[in-house]
Amino acid sequence: QNEKELQDVVKQQEEKMMQLIDKSGEVTTLKGEVSQLKRSLQRAETEAKVLWEEMRGQDPKVDAAYIQERVLLRQEVDKLRLLLLEKEDENQLLSDKY
Repeated sequence: QNEKELQDVVKQQEEKMMQLIDKSGEVTTLKGEVSQLKRSLQRAETEAKVLWEEMRGQDPKVDAAYIQERVLLRQEVDKLRLLLLEKEDENQLLSDKY
């Protein structure tokens, strides 16, 4: 009886350790993704600064308000595209589940 209980406890501990290892791997992957996203953001910010500096120096003057509106519209389109992809992923997961 005691041996069986001990084996069950050991098995449970092994399962918990495996779950922690899996989570640790996920955390490592996520940290890598965050690092990559930070680098991408930094590159994008640098590109944006350079483009704004170039636009300011152009003749005739470029309408900054027009450009800003286009940037905002593009950001909104990107957000909507991301939401669509997320919904498609959710639907795929649900359809795979059933």
